[in-house]
Amino acid sequence: MNKKIIILIGLILALVLFFGFKKTSNQEVKSSSVASGSSPAPATNPPKENTPSPSQNVLPADKIEVVHFHGTHQCWSCITVGEYALKTIKERFPNEYASGKIVFKDVNGELKENQEIVLKYQARGSSLFVNTIRDDKDDIVEDTTVWRLVGNESQFTRYFENKLKILLGK
Repeated sequence: MNKKIIILIGLILALVLFFGFKKTSNQEVKSSSVASGSSPAPATNPPKENTPSPSQNVLPADKIEVVHFHGTHQCWSCITVGEYALKTIKERFPNEYASGKIVFKDVNGELKENQEIVLKYQARGSSLFVNTIRDDKDDIVEDTTVWRLVGNESQFTRYFENKLKILLGK
């Protein structure tokens, strides 16, 4: 790939991540929850970034939610991460996808109707999260590795397929 294109993609990605979603200030959250008589629900498990290695004993997931967060206007990298993740799921895990064991959600984090899921995942800007659900408990992990692999579809697919296989206990 041309060096200028790589630099341009990096700058665009940095800007997207820097500006992220429009944050609701703590005062707005507090005042809206006071007015409604409820408090905002904290995330059940704060997002973390780690992937179990195949050698670790990992309980198979009951369900996996892959959530692609993005803004209204997306750059090539943001669009491609979502497309590659969904394509990997559909092609490599068709039975799990059809049965609902693996779910893919494409979420515009700037839309008001998506505020609850943005808060649950603590999403900021364009991101890809994997929520491994075991015994009705969320284990939400942001996957930042996909951004380094977005320029090579076969590497992305191999990486993401392996990650999901490990979480499924395969």
